[in-house]
Amino acid sequence: MNAPTKRPRLRLVTAAAVTAALLGGAAAVPAAATTTVPKASTDSAASTASAGHRLTEAELRRAVARTLEDAGFIGLTVEVRDGHHRIHARAGEAERGTGRPMPYGAHYRAASVTKSFVATVVLQLVAEGRLSLSDPVDRWLPGVVSGNGNDGRRITVRNLLQHTSGIHNYAYSDDTGDSAADFERTRFDHVSPERVVAGAVKHRPDFPPAPADDPKPDWNYSNPGYVLAGMIIQKVTGRAWPEEVRDRIIRPLGLTGTYEPGDDPRIKAPYAHTYQRFPGSDGWTDTTLRNVSWGGAAGSLISTDRDLDRFYTALLSGRLLPPAQLAEMRRTVPVGPDFEVAFPHAQYGLGMIRQPLSCGGYRWGHGGDLEGATVRTGFTEGGRRSVTISSSGKTADDEQILRAEGALQGLIDRVLCEGIGGRKL
Repeated sequence: MNAPTKRPRLRLVTAAAVTAALLGGAAAVPAAATTTVPKASTDSAASTASAGHRLTEAELRRAVARTLEDAGFIGLTVEVRDGHHRIHARAGEAERGTGRPMPYGAHYRAASVTKSFVATVVLQLVAEGRLSLSDPVDRWLPGVVSGNGNDGRRITVRNLLQHTSGIHNYAYSDDTGDSAADFERTRFDHVSPERVVAGAVKHRPDFPPAPADDPKPDWNYSNPGYVLAGMIIQKVTGRAWPEEVRDRIIRPLGLTGTYEPGDDPRIKAPYAHTYQRFPGSDGWTDTTLRNVSWGGAAGSLISTDRDLDRFYTALLSGRLLPPAQLAEMRRTVPVGPDFEVAFPHAQYGLGMIRQPLSCGGYRWGHGGDLEGATVRTGFTEGGRRSVTISSSGKTADDEQILRAEGALQGLIDRVLCEGIGGRKL
């Protein structure tokens, strides 16, 4: 491991969260970070909403432009649905220096949003009686998780999906470095699931795996845990996880813009370029073309706003899972303190994040982060209202990442609390 250039851990759901959910090796907000999301940012929806008001398309455009400026993004698109009405807005550029606007209906790397798809397939297999959430990893992948205190006999499928396995959140960049030159050197590398898991078990576990009935377990975002879930899907079904996702979710729902690219570094048109300002660099690096095989079942899907809306709406309304398995997915535990720095009061289910809304109730969804790109989703309890966000332009500065996250969280809260008036579908 190249310790001196190791990438800061604030990257999800940033994989997760701000890149706890961040896939590019993202783990969580650095433990040393003391900055919190400004209260004004997270409360902005409540302060601007009024009883009975519905957000207009012009108001959404202004809100998106403000968010772009506050977050320091290069480009930003937002699509909002309220029942049978949908509006969208955009700001910034699709490609730096061209003046070309962000495209509507664009394909983008969904990053850790992939986890919701993978968790859904696992729970479908549970409903079919082909595996159990209490199955130890070793039942399906004997000897794969072992050494340095890691023990696949004690880690369950539930632990993997819930981020309570204790498996270290290894990222490929931990070994390759996190500078712009490192990215350029490795951007087309193929990284197998086995290599990701081997990288994780080189480290001691962060904590012992949690029992299923622990209401406040130790928790840490772990991309390798979802890579293992993808490997288990293949063991159970005899087919790779992207095939199961395709045949069980993508095709039945008509998600025509969603696919797993394999080693192909390209994105289908239309798309926007993504840009990262790496540590030690004064300029932007175009991160659009890249191989994300290292993400695998933790975050390699490509999708669109409309497809993610359709997927989560179907999921939350019970079209993809029987009631018992949907209830398991929605049974949440508190996230770790690092993750909560960027995502206040967040709780994690099985491949889904829940956060309170300022107007009451909760929003569900997942986010995803890669170098240069951020994806956020939010859905009210039954999927009546939704928002999907895709942005480009990120830096390695923790305070700026948190400031951007605060702007995004405030926008999501506002649109889900106010709803919209707009064109009927």
